[in-house]
Amino acid sequence: MEVNPLSIILVKSDSKGDRLLFRYPFHFQENNEPANTKRRNPYTLPNLEDLLQSPSQPTSNINKGHLTGFTDEVLSSLFAVKPELCNKKFELKVNDVRFVGHPTLLQLRNKQQDASGLMLINVVFALQALASHSVVTCYHDLSKRMGIALRYEEKRCGYVTEQTQTMTTAHDDGYASNSEAAFQTILKKCTLASNIKKMYEDLCSTGLVNIQINKWITLSFCLPQKVHQWHLRGKIVEPKDIDRCLKALRPYHSLLLLYPVQQMGDFTGLDGSPSLERMLKQYSPIKNLQTLAADADLTLNHVFELTAHLVYWAKATVIFPICLTNKYVISPDAPIHLNSPLLDKFSETFPASNLIRAVSDFALPTSLGQKCNPLCHPSQQSHLVKTIIWMLQHHLLLQLHTYIQYIPTDRGLVVARDRDDRNHMSSQRSVVLSSSYQPSASEHSRAESESGTSTVSETPELRSESDLLSRSINLENVSFTSIEEEKQDYQEELLLDFPDEERGNIFKIPATNTPEDLRLFARLCRKGYFHGDHHIEEIMYLENLRRSQLLQLLDKFRDVLITYETEDPAIAMFSYT
Repeated sequence: MEVNPLSIILVKSDSKGDRLLFRYPFHFQENNEPANTKRRNPYTLPNLEDLLQSPSQPTSNINKGHLTGFTDEVLSSLFAVKPELCNKKFELKVNDVRFVGHPTLLQLRNKQQDASGLMLINVVFALQALASHSVVTCYHDLSKRMGIALRYEEKRCGYVTEQTQTMTTAHDDGYASNSEAAFQTILKKCTLASNIKKMYEDLCSTGLVNIQINKWITLSFCLPQKVHQWHLRGKIVEPKDIDRCLKALRPYHSLLLLYPVQQMGDFTGLDGSPSLERMLKQYSPIKNLQTLAADADLTLNHVFELTAHLVYWAKATVIFPICLTNKYVISPDAPIHLNSPLLDKFSETFPASNLIRAVSDFALPTSLGQKCNPLCHPSQQSHLVKTIIWMLQHHLLLQLHTYIQYIPTDRGLVVARDRDDRNHMSSQRSVVLSSSYQPSASEHSRAESESGTSTVSETPELRSESDLLSRSINLENVSFTSIEEEKQDYQEELLLDFPDEERGNIFKIPATNTPEDLRLFARLCRKGYFHGDHHIEEIMYLENLRRSQLLQLLDKFRDVLITYETEDPAIAMFSYT
């Protein structure tokens, strides 16, 4: 998808009429031939039936990436809209070209407050008709910002009146000749024309616009569909993709600058935010955003906003903080062939290292803890961390996270019953347990004596010895039964909402004998952490758990919990194409 503009057109309309003041580029070749036409045999005769019945071929107004087929008069009449349509989005499709702008109505500084003192200014971008809705929205936003800046400068010093008079004079002086000479003159004399020229070149090259209107107002703009292409190797990144990533931003994530901090001075000056400078002074890829916010004395929400700002402008990306437990693997499309320009670039940064050798260490998923020898010098560990940072900046590596899936049976999850059905079954189970209770011999004899139905007469000595013997046996049975019932009670209570088949398989695990382990397992399972949507680092943060606790739990319940490694989908779009 092509996101570059075909042309930028400046049109004005006032009491003297409408006029196209400037367009860039103005070096073009007229082309009114139908699109998709093939060269015909000059000796063939036309078929009248085809001429009468077949529809006419569509006309193309794009020639070698430039706008063609429109005269200045036609464009001025198209874009000089009525006052009722001002300060609104303007969009017009003609053949294979889509025009986008934001007509702005100005009150001229040197005129009275009446109809003759109004001027309409419209900065229009010509795009390909197939441009996506997000691209059209971005260009409309740029046209709107341009109109606001021009309205302010006209109110402050009459800048628009001065520039339009110079442009009109250049057109009038060169009317007898071609309009290209007039555009050349305007480009030399008018700073507004120079701004439009620079805007076009910036949009086509980097997607970042930074101009100063009348040397007073700084206009900065980012076209994300273009600006992310250089570091993602031609991938089109839509604003909605960036928004989806930033909505998944968590305090345990980290910020990775794509440029050295020393080279961010121009951007921070352009941004004009002192909090951004304060955050960059405390920046480190081994800090998570929560720690970065505390070190920079900023709120966490504000750090999120600054991170979103840097990511949108392709100055940074989101990663997990670099630590020894991180596991990396080579990106599927890492450009590490022998003729890759990254080889020389890596050698310039690390003269004593080779990129192919450094990347080959991560041909299989490898953690930094496996690469760092505790006996090696700290400088070697620092060199390894810097190498990892460089390869992450150039999207040569991606990080793998451990995800957990709950598989209680050979068939996977069992469809759980409704809660009312489970409560009903548990109440029935308690009734069955109570009905199976058998009274002891002493209680039975006591009941018979009270009711007067005893048929066997016993001496007091024989009765007392029998009571003592039966009481001791019953105490042993009661103690043994109470332990088993207590164990079964807390197991049943913790897993009451689990299906019967799942409970049966879980009870076979020895770890269920420990209430703490079973309680933690049941809690994490109920919260959905074992459905493959949360990696270990996220569970640790959300539940305030240590890695050792979680790894021990996975080991104890390995019969029903399986693990697999993959990347974090929240930041996957910034890892590789």
